[in-house]
Amino acid sequence: MENTREIQDVKNRFGIIGNAPALNYALSVAIQVAPTDLTVLINGESGSGKESFSKIIHGLSNRRRGPFIAINCGAIPEGTIDSELFGHVKGSFTGAVDDRKGYFETTNQGTIFLDEIGEMPLGTQARLLRVLENGEYIPVGSSAVRKTDVRVVAATNVDLMSAVENGKFREDLYYRLNTVPIKVPPLRDRGFDIELLFLKFTTDFAEKNRIQPVELAEDARIMLRSFRFPGNIRQLKNIAEQITLLEPDRLISGTVLSKYLPKEQASGLPALLNMKEGQDFSERELLYKVLFDMKKDVTDLKRLVYSMMSGNAVDKDSVSPEFFHEVATETPMLYAHPDSSLYSPFSTSTLKIDDVQRNNEDIEDITHETDEDSLSLEKNEKEMIIKALRKSNFKRKYAAQSLGISERTLYRKIKQYDITDEKP
Repeated sequence: MENTREIQDVKNRFGIIGNAPALNYALSVAIQVAPTDLTVLINGESGSGKESFSKIIHGLSNRRRGPFIAINCGAIPEGTIDSELFGHVKGSFTGAVDDRKGYFETTNQGTIFLDEIGEMPLGTQARLLRVLENGEYIPVGSSAVRKTDVRVVAATNVDLMSAVENGKFREDLYYRLNTVPIKVPPLRDRGFDIELLFLKFTTDFAEKNRIQPVELAEDARIMLRSFRFPGNIRQLKNIAEQITLLEPDRLISGTVLSKYLPKEQASGLPALLNMKEGQDFSERELLYKVLFDMKKDVTDLKRLVYSMMSGNAVDKDSVSPEFFHEVATETPMLYAHPDSSLYSPFSTSTLKIDDVQRNNEDIEDITHETDEDSLSLEKNEKEMIIKALRKSNFKRKYAAQSLGISERTLYRKIKQYDITDEKP
């Protein structure tokens, strides 16, 4: 309870809106680490509010009366970033007409926030590491070592460990920065916080411009919460201000809101093809359907490859018609005999019989492995088929449509799972 009250006090003080569990956890970590001098690495997507966390850490620290400065490492040219951070002496390079203090000198006894730390050049990373380890730095063009007492809070929107593996970020610096990591959740993972922030932005904008704020209808609320927001809070603020300014009606419907949401980013969920009106599959059922289709395609593909490597013609009943149509359409290796029910591969002659014999055992193992791996899905497949049959009053045509498969495939699955195709 005490921790909850402390988090709410911090929200009130620093203007943080929302109650998402991931947000509250990130705030609790920031509150705990703030009184120390430990280096903090804030991870989060662009626009998710990383700089706000750096200000919270500085504002709750013993350095709160000292200077605070935020630097975007990606916005400073590589040729001048060393001078910006560590300063330079007169004559050290063309244009250096005087000595200049760097940010690590001007923020002594304070906090420096290094945003987009992953964009920092490798040479500058080495200089930064020395500051973090010894509090020492050397201005550009100088040989004199200087001391500074600065707390570093860094932030990134990229995976620094991947950058380390690719040689773009120093491993020793990564571990030195990552003393206390804080993960700022993306806006799409914050649920009803999206509505609270939208209300905050439209109210603030309306007060500033002396107009009435807008309200969201229920369908607009649902649409807003399902939007992915790749630009996070910054993008939500822009949308809220645009709607508040441009829309004459103060009650915003989903239709109106959709005009301000880029269509390709409207939802983070995959679209389910062949969905008919009146279907109400749950998210779990949708996932089962996707897995069902993937497993079916993989099994069909392995059967097809096995038949080809064995030099046999492929019986079109052994694989689903939908899968074979896709393969035959996309892969010129396959063709159909017009007067035959068999499909044959063009390229079986290029396969050596020795290779087939050598790998026969491996191929059979793969086939058995497929069956074993699919056991965990078969129960769910059977349940989905039974549910679809019941919903369609045991009419196979409509059950197959609701599952997104052909009647022939449904019939085969009914036989496979020994499902009684009768009304209870």
